[in-house]
Amino acid sequence: MGVTDTASALRDGLKAEIEQSGYYPALVIDSVIEALGDEPVSAYVVHHDATFDRDELRRHLSALVLTPTRLIVGHTDEFPADDKSPKPYATSVTEAVSLESVNSIVVSRTVSEPAQYRTGAGPFEVMLTIGWGAVSRVELEPAGCGDPTCEADHGFTGSMSSDDVSLRVSRAGDGDSVVEQVLAFARALSKATGR
Repeated sequence: MGVTDTASALRDGLKAEIEQSGYYPALVIDSVIEALGDEPVSAYVVHHDATFDRDELRRHLSALVLTPTRLIVGHTDEFPADDKSPKPYATSVTEAVSLESVNSIVVSRTVSEPAQYRTGAGPFEVMLTIGWGAVSRVELEPAGCGDPTCEADHGFTGSMSSDDVSLRVSRAGDGDSVVEQVLAFARALSKATGR
């Protein structure tokens, strides 16, 4: 298979995974494919996530797509009827990031029984965090001195991190293939941004 055939197959695979998610596929495909333009797809991850917000089920779809020059990040969310709209609605947002701008790729692997871990066994959970400086998070907490009887104000201590997008997947919740796909995507992105 040639480079063009591979890129075409990856684009078709991306569309098929979005369709398979069943989460507003026409909307997601239009958003992601429009952001891609005519660039070939090098790697991708499609992740459908459901969470509970009080008594409502909220669904979210993330699509991360790697091209030779950019990282396309797509997010689609649904919302119930509210004062903005009398009917339920969805928002699909894409961001195109130059690969030169990506400055942080963090892959966190969680394994059980680490003393028994063997090379190639793989994690049961993976968190991929990608930063390019658009969003910074500051976490502050009161500073202390270690003296349990001290009542002095020691100010605050904290950390600042860049995490423009985070994706967490697990074998139990998402399946083996999704965990492997996220790891493969992280490797491809790391290679593409290597300088």
